[in-house]
Amino acid sequence: MSGEYRSRVERKQASKRAKQKKAKKQKGTSLFKKLTVAVLLFMMIGMVGGIATFAYFIKDAPPFDEAKIKDPLSSTVYDMNGRKVAELGGYKRTYISYKDIPKVLENAVLATEDVRFYKHHGVDFIRLAGAVVANIKEGFGAEGGSTITQQVAKLTFLSQEKTLKRKAQELWLSLRLEQKYSKQEILEMYLNKVYYSDSIYGVARAAEYYFGKTDLKDLTLPEAALLAGMPQSPNNYNPYDHPEAAKKRRDLVLSLMAKHGFITKEEAEKAKQVPIKSMLVERKKHDNSIPYDSFIDEVIKEVTDQANVNVFEDGLKIYTTLDQDAQKHVEDLLNSDTLFTDKKDLQSAIALVDTKTGEIRALGGGRHREKVTFGFNYAIQPVGQPGSSIKPILDYGPAIEYLKWSTAHQIVDEPYSYSNGKPIRNADRKYLGPMTIRYALAKSRNIPALKALQAVGKERAKEFANRLGMGLDEVHEAYAIGGLENRVSPLQMAGAYSAFGNNGVYIKPHAVTKIVFPDGTEMNLKPKPKKVMKDYTAYMITDMLKSVVQYGTGTLANVPGLHVAGKTGTTNYPSEVARKYGLSERAVPDSWFVGYTPNYTAAVWTGFSKRSSTADLSQYEQKISRLLFKQVISYVDDGGSDFKMPNSVVKLPIKKGTNPPKLASKYTPESEISYECFVRGTEPTETAKDEPETLPSVTNLQAAYNAETNSISVSWNYSNDNAIFEVRIKNDKGEQNVVTTREKAITVNNPTPGTYTFAVYAKEDGKIQSRPALTSVRVPGEEQNQQGEENQDQTSPSDQTNQGENIEQQPNKNNNNGTNEDSNNNDNSNNNGNSDGTTSPTPPSTNPTTPPPQNNNNNGGGNNGNTPPNNGGNNGNTPPNGANNGNTHNTQHNNAIGTNPYRSNVIKQESEN
Repeated sequence: MSGEYRSRVERKQASKRAKQKKAKKQKGTSLFKKLTVAVLLFMMIGMVGGIATFAYFIKDAPPFDEAKIKDPLSSTVYDMNGRKVAELGGYKRTYISYKDIPKVLENAVLATEDVRFYKHHGVDFIRLAGAVVANIKEGFGAEGGSTITQQVAKLTFLSQEKTLKRKAQELWLSLRLEQKYSKQEILEMYLNKVYYSDSIYGVARAAEYYFGKTDLKDLTLPEAALLAGMPQSPNNYNPYDHPEAAKKRRDLVLSLMAKHGFITKEEAEKAKQVPIKSMLVERKKHDNSIPYDSFIDEVIKEVTDQANVNVFEDGLKIYTTLDQDAQKHVEDLLNSDTLFTDKKDLQSAIALVDTKTGEIRALGGGRHREKVTFGFNYAIQPVGQPGSSIKPILDYGPAIEYLKWSTAHQIVDEPYSYSNGKPIRNADRKYLGPMTIRYALAKSRNIPALKALQAVGKERAKEFANRLGMGLDEVHEAYAIGGLENRVSPLQMAGAYSAFGNNGVYIKPHAVTKIVFPDGTEMNLKPKPKKVMKDYTAYMITDMLKSVVQYGTGTLANVPGLHVAGKTGTTNYPSEVARKYGLSERAVPDSWFVGYTPNYTAAVWTGFSKRSSTADLSQYEQKISRLLFKQVISYVDDGGSDFKMPNSVVKLPIKKGTNPPKLASKYTPESEISYECFVRGTEPTETAKDEPETLPSVTNLQAAYNAETNSISVSWNYSNDNAIFEVRIKNDKGEQNVVTTREKAITVNNPTPGTYTFAVYAKEDGKIQSRPALTSVRVPGEEQNQQGEENQDQTSPSDQTNQGENIEQQPNKNNNNGTNEDSNNNDNSNNNGNSDGTTSPTPPSTNPTTPPPQNNNNNGGGNNGNTPPNNGGNNGNTPPNGANNGNTHNTQHNNAIGTNPYRSNVIKQESEN
């Protein structure tokens, strides 16, 4: 029983233990399940939370803007000769493409930044874990955790803050980048974006800055290693500032390259031996100022307006028309203390343009601009009214273009009013009467200018001016003398005037010829030439503007040796403005000179930066524009040929004062001749009826015979010491001789007995000889003729006006003053004149010559040796309107200026025959 009992008890206990064990097992399983479920649930919650958090972070991520992937590249500006002038943009960067990256540089970057770059898809978790281990083993900074793709995302779209939000956004944008771009494109982006200290962006600019290498393929292994290591901490690894730290970082990169199999350990060790300083070029000085900013200002404006690009970020190569030498000279002149006064707010500007091409060579945007970059540019901004410098553009140019006025066209300068009845005045408040438009423009007369505008009409004047770039909406009569409602700029005026000097072709002034984009494509920005006026208009205005600098208001701007045309201009304040500042109604706020040669055009303005009680240009300050022009043009222009007159223009000598104009005759004095231009087909054909210009006769003519020396002494007086004298000698046997001398006396040696008559003429270059002064003397002897014996050798004063001049009908062949070599004069008429002293002529030959026949032609039908052609048969001894020669007593009477009150009755009788 007991055994059974024990068995039963044991069975119960065993059953109880089994139940307990089973219960414990069931309880453990349930706990595990619960824990497992809890963990899974926690993980799910965490994942959902993570995803939600990630989604929350990236919802504010910057949009994937592909335009931002394009790096901001600085643009380079070049001058007319292709030399670098300036760099525009805060980012000093030179763009490169993947094909420009050498393998040694790529390997150095991959070894340092992202060795698994070509194996991941933007985020490399293995790289991240390895970076942690590497930093523990090799020191902080051995490897970075971010991939190259992540760095591109961060540099392109994100800030530099270190937060989970920024890291999430970086990861998201990296995945997007990998979807959109190839690995090569992403590496290219990275190397163009990365910073290298000293305001240097991109590996290409860094190679140039530190090593002087413009081609990355020239990089050595240690140079590539240094560039690959710098981006982690650019300023701390700057080799100029921290050469030891830069070497340590470079050597670490070399070790990583060897570790990852890009180079051998031997190559790495050899490269580590290269000193840092031996790799570097001399450090460049940083100058953030932009040179020639007045010119660069125009460059930026043109490129922005025409190409729709950002010159500070688009990496352009901008080729300009800048002449650096001229630009520097212009800036030096504007900042000169010798030309300018110290008057408050006094300013000036210069625009220098190539006349033939419209290319801007220099822009002086104002005085003392060195302390400010891109300040107000007085050269390209409207600065003031043009004053009288508008007259060729708005008045005389249109009149010649549409009405074919000649430069000799006359306008009366007289009291006059605008069409509204308001009086118009000249600057000097005077009226000079009839004058040519040439003279009116040269002397800057206001009234003729208004009359010219009225004659051509305001609409046609506006059309003409706008073709020259003036941009006028309307024209009022006050515009004729420069009273424009809108101001004009020096560059605008230079462009308009250059068309006159360029044969009527207008080329808009421009500073940029072309731009080259980073991909190598080019854009031509040269404006097209436009024919805006007839060539005769351009030339005739130019010819008139030459007179301005030759004898008009612009003489201070004339440059000897150059063919200069130009115009002055001054303005006055409106009366209400003058009163406001307490200025005179004649106060001058602006002074201009715009001029040109065949090579260059320059517009110069002088005025004030703001209006005030002192903003009035003095007489000297009004001259500054002309003085500046002269110094600029004389500096840049070496001269050359004159403006070429087109076939459409005829230039003729015109007698001054004739209206309509008449051609000058051969007798018109040079002082009364003006050379004027006409449109071919409109030139005058009538000739002015001028008479020969005669000189005053000699005075106090005397002749005396000396028996002891057997000679005759002849002397006279004359007011002009430069005159030449012709002495004609004749005796009563008909023998003749002619002597030319500069002295005022001659001596006749060994005369034969008889009566000698002397006629003395005065001559000057370019003028008709004077009327003769006469005297005679008797040489005693057996051979004297009966007439001589019956008369004394002196006559009464009442006979001195009788100029019987058979003597002057035998001129010397050497007489170049209208005498005719065909007259009867034998070859014994010798010229023994001696300009160094007293002349001793040979007495007339004893063989008489035959006098020429008397000229009885009227109205100039016949011309003897003393009668100038084309003048009604008038010789030097006949009144201007006479047709008879010297053989007619009535014609001669009271017309000759005899100086000797005594002469032989023989001569008197001869003249009366």
